[in-house]
Amino acid sequence: MPIMNLLLKYLSSCWFLNNPSELVPPNSFMWKNVAFYLISGIIVEGLIADPADGTLEVLGRTTMAFGSVAILLLMEKKWGCFNQLYTSIFVCENFIMTLAVSGEALDYWLVLNHHPYREEIGIGIALFLVIWYISIVSYIFRAFFSYPTAVSVIYAFGYFVLTYGIPMLLMDI
Repeated sequence: MPIMNLLLKYLSSCWFLNNPSELVPPNSFMWKNVAFYLISGIIVEGLIADPADGTLEVLGRTTMAFGSVAILLLMEKKWGCFNQLYTSIFVCENFIMTLAVSGEALDYWLVLNHHPYREEIGIGIALFLVIWYISIVSYIFRAFFSYPTAVSVIYAFGYFVLTYGIPMLLMDI
């Protein structure tokens, strides 16, 4: 399957249109996906905070993401799905991160134009993206493990806290 076709199939999971558990990524696609995740994350975090701290936070998030996926798959006795599951999550996460960068650009534009509701718009966009992200990860967990919706949402929220909350907390200490 051509890489662009595979990418489009993964991205359709972000709109809950495709079953990500049916997609099998080649190794080159998986590593390009991880590289994009690392590079885009380091750029975004480097713009928000000190580049060294941002790099450490992104490496922490990546470690927590791989570790969380590994533990979940070991618990479910589905280790063979590791590449499929983390690729499904990372493609959608890269998409959400790209939208977040666009949100940051919009915020910058609103600051330059002294928009009175800049903070409310930024908070709204961030909240929307976090909810969408948790919904996507929940959808992916349901596709791979056939969890009930409530269970998949709880796991997705836990995954979000582990991959974003803990590295951010550790960086603040």
